[in-house]
Amino acid sequence: MDEDELIARARRGDGEAFSELVLRYQDMVYNVAYRILGDKQDAADAAQDAFLSAYQAMGAFRGGSFKGWLLRIVTNASYDCLRRAKRYAAASLDDGEAMDWHECVADPGELPEESAERRDLSRRIQRALMVLSPKQRVVLVLVDLQGLSYAEAARVLHVPLGTVRSRVSRGRRALRDLMLWQMRRASSCQGEGEPMGATPPASGVVGERSVLQG
Repeated sequence: MDEDELIARARRGDGEAFSELVLRYQDMVYNVAYRILGDKQDAADAAQDAFLSAYQAMGAFRGGSFKGWLLRIVTNASYDCLRRAKRYAAASLDDGEAMDWHECVADPGELPEESAERRDLSRRIQRALMVLSPKQRVVLVLVDLQGLSYAEAARVLHVPLGTVRSRVSRGRRALRDLMLWQMRRASSCQGEGEPMGATPPASGVVGERSVLQG
């Protein structure tokens, strides 16, 4: 069954149709929540809240991008979680346990060392993301991880297009600098460079490209 038909049935109260939509989008919704929150249980809770809100609001969905509509809901659910827990400070993932949904899906053609490198990069990106402000973090998740255009992200977040452009630009520069700091600190700990402090650089330091985009 195509998505438009599933949406039409779900709007009429068809629970099975909505369950099929959940199956199609649960990876995306969870991953967005995890990237924003940096905690697996919080992400699972936010994803559940998002789908509950979506189910209750299906009758009000008036067409357009269903993905964008869901992204708006899970972003709001994640913001609510941040506000409740007052988690605006940087989160630590030094225990190495947290992972995003994509780490659970193995690439059949991937070598073991490539898999390890991918998981390590994912964790380092997440640590850097959690140092950014929530507003910068969210817009990078939407644009650089979910592939939304600036205009689509602006609609999801209900902010002007120029605001999205500004947050993406600043967030990319800050994220790049934080990733470089992590690499230099790791080299320092291994005796390959000068000693470095434990405090990451402030966001907004100049860099050229988004780490999330390669």
